[in-house]
Amino acid sequence: MAASDGIEIIPAGPDRPHTHAAMLAQVFGPSEKFTAKAIAWRYRDNPAGAVVGADAWSGETLAAHYVTCPAQMTLEGRPARGLLSLNTATHPDFQGKGLFTRLAEATYAAGADQGFDFVFGVANANSTPGFIRKLGFQLVAPLAAGALVNPPRGFEPEPVQLAGAWDARTLSWRLANPAGRYRIARRGELTAVWARTHLPIVDCAAFLPQVAEAPDQGAPPRMSLFIGLDPRLGLDRRIFLPLPERLRPSPLNLIYRPLSARAPKALEAAQVAISFLDFDPY
Repeated sequence: MAASDGIEIIPAGPDRPHTHAAMLAQVFGPSEKFTAKAIAWRYRDNPAGAVVGADAWSGETLAAHYVTCPAQMTLEGRPARGLLSLNTATHPDFQGKGLFTRLAEATYAAGADQGFDFVFGVANANSTPGFIRKLGFQLVAPLAAGALVNPPRGFEPEPVQLAGAWDARTLSWRLANPAGRYRIARRGELTAVWARTHLPIVDCAAFLPQVAEAPDQGAPPRMSLFIGLDPRLGLDRRIFLPLPERLRPSPLNLIYRPLSARAPKALEAAQVAISFLDFDPY
């Protein structure tokens, strides 16, 4: 059945991974992230919920596409429902028509109606100004990115306003990413996860409070890269070697917008704990 012209909120349990994968691959080029299998994993199979997003149609042509992905988080010490701003693409024939802004506002309205508390993302230099000026996001802070010479075995007792809330079920799903390559290990009081990166001898690391039932595969024999924010790691007191700008994967700016009265109007950058597991570089 042909889709009608206009903006359409993506139905719960989206059933068009091939359509979305083809659109993203057309705009950004072929990628393991943009196969139908990877899109189904991200959009449909997330135990935190199916994506909240919108499509713009012109007849049977998908003109533009935007999704946010549910994320279990803690916010000011309480469980919270977040949305990760993720894939956005506009068909070459429909660029410059303001479709992304319309899709984003429709998505955030749908997210608020579904009880989500906030939307966050990690935006690159080109997209950050649009999110801030047109969509009312806060630029929280650029993410730290560098080599962590001595990965931690525990967290320092620092206050945290926002953090991912990973459990065995959501972590198992995250590590089943068809486009990812991961290793997980128990490290002292923490569960550590490493992902293969675009750099040949470097794995990206994330550190979580110990997750019950998580396997212990041992640390990889490669350098650990940390991309994110986390006051509990004490990066200023560790041997942390910042990555040169030319080697940094984009995006790297943390942005935030509240959707409910339960969420604060702004985040304190020094109290945010975000790692690669919480967004989608690897």
